[in-house]
Amino acid sequence: METTMTNNLEPITSRRKSLTTVMAALLAGSIAMTAGVAEARSDGQAFDPGAFQQRIEKRVGKALNATDATAEQKKKVTDILQTAFKDMKPLNEKRVEARKALVAAMEAPTIDPARIEAIRAEQMKAADEASRRFTRALTDAGNVLSAAQRQAFFKSWGDHWAKRG
Repeated sequence: METTMTNNLEPITSRRKSLTTVMAALLAGSIAMTAGVAEARSDGQAFDPGAFQQRIEKRVGKALNATDATAEQKKKVTDILQTAFKDMKPLNEKRVEARKALVAAMEAPTIDPARIEAIRAEQMKAADEASRRFTRALTDAGNVLSAAQRQAFFKSWGDHWAKRG
């Protein structure tokens, strides 16, 4: 009977690890979405840097509540993410320009597949740059916290999302 219970727990542990990985990606996405929403208003023209920095600070504070992170750690993580999003702003501007170029290419009297492919390739290049920069920021932010704090974060984050189904 114990063997059956142990075997039944292994898939749960595996699922929990998978869930933790997914939650980490969702956190990154959530923070990135905050940036995206701030930038997306009026094609990024209505971006308020002060409000955006406050949003990052608030999200970091909320995300690190369960970790017993010090005020200094929260500030370091906030600074890392704010710097990353400042670094990524030109990439967002490239995205906006690429979207305009795509619209122009599609509205042209004749569709030029090579032009559309070039626009797509540029968009993918910018997305890859943004992804690399954001991954570096997450790694830097993770290194500010101890292993126990990172584990507490992911446990809390997993528990939060488990309640939602």
